Amino acid sequence: MNQIAAEIIAIGSELLIGGRSDSNSLFLAEELGKLGITLRFKSVVGDEKQDIVTAIHIAVKRARVIIMTGGLGPTVDDCTRGAVAAATGYRLARRKAALDGMTARLAQWGRTPSPAQLRQALIPSGATILNNPVGSAPGFCLTWKKALIVSLPGVPREMEAMMLQEALPLLRAASELSGQPPRTPIVRQVFHTFGLAEAEVDAKLSGLVPKGSLVDLGLLVSPLGVQVSLTTKGNQLAHEKQCDLLKKLADGVRSRLRDWIFTQGHDTMEEVVGRKLATLGLTVALAESCTGGLIGHRLTQVAGSSAYVDRGVICYSNRAKTELLGVPADLIARQGAVSWEVAAAMACGIRERAKVSVGLSVTGIAGPGGGTAIKPVGLVYVGLDGGAGPSITKKFQFHGDRNAIKQQSSQAALDLLRRWLLDQRAK
Repeated sequence: MNQIAAEIIAIGSELLIGGRSDSNSLFLAEELGKLGITLRFKSVVGDEKQDIVTAIHIAVKRARVIIMTGGLGPTVDDCTRGAVAAATGYRLARRKAALDGMTARLAQWGRTPSPAQLRQALIPSGATILNNPVGSAPGFCLTWKKALIVSLPGVPREMEAMMLQEALPLLRAASELSGQPPRTPIVRQVFHTFGLAEAEVDAKLSGLVPKGSLVDLGLLVSPLGVQVSLTTKGNQLAHEKQCDLLKKLADGVRSRLRDWIFTQGHDTMEEVVGRKLATLGLTVALAESCTGGLIGHRLTQVAGSSAYVDRGVICYSNRAKTELLGVPADLIARQGAVSWEVAAAMACGIRERAKVSVGLSVTGIAGPGGGTAIKPVGLVYVGLDGGAGPSITKKFQFHGDRNAIKQQSSQAALDLLRRWLLDQRAK
């Protein structure tokens, strides 16, 4: 085995009390894997200095690379710098490189450092300063007890930029200077599916990856679907064999989940749909009820979406569905706003009014109240009207809280549009 173990220490009391989730570790794990560094441990610790010191002492006993995120800001609860100094015995000192970089960044924003911000230039002596390409807080790295400790901001966009531009080159250089053979990259293939529950995906993939395999199979569930991953173990001696097996297993995943995979890699559903719309030269208009504009928001997060997104209407009330989309009031009275008939009328109405290629609608009960025995919370209808032939309508029964149901509803609508676009391309 030719692996180096890494540990991430995510710092911030908000990560422990439910105010925010840690998403940085996903990015860091992938970047470390490209260098053949295996993420073995992840710790989450609050803003108490002594707790951070303890976490560092534990980490250096089991990992050679330690990535710390968070606690580099100017407020009193940002104590990562002091904790690293206390843990390692390196004193804090105001570092000119850190001060100059922070001052220059603030000057670009028309600001000067406040007394609190000046504390950000206090870095453990002997540490290498890591410049912040997009923010003001400098990072740093140092070696202690044969472990490389890298301290990055907790803000994702700052952390990612600093990791790519500052930390990764240092990690590569340290590897080259070690005199050891180059580490084998950990290769990972990711497939994104929608329309199957985790247990159903697991059943379809049963037996694909045997126990003791050189490739690990992983499933990750979210309101946007089930992510399937295949990851090599980074064994240098068996690298070629692992890659051959990875290719074979990836073909197996595609074969077994062909009808539910909407992309492979990092693309989102909205990016996949956007490309298909642009390629076919089609335009879409949206009529959203229970999703409240979420579908439109997701589509327009993609650069260049003005080429295919025409408009979106949030028709939350029955009156809005009638006035803005022309859905007959008596239809709503007979069938209810949450019905396949109304979803179809909404899709047709927005397509005709916008004069676009396709109209997409969604109506449902997001909860937590408003459900009945006949129409429970999570009941959602998605409608699509392409002008030729009758509207397409699909019924879904989602579960979870209000946010999860809205997320699932938006994904279901985009997936219905994706499948329809596949049919158009085949014609």
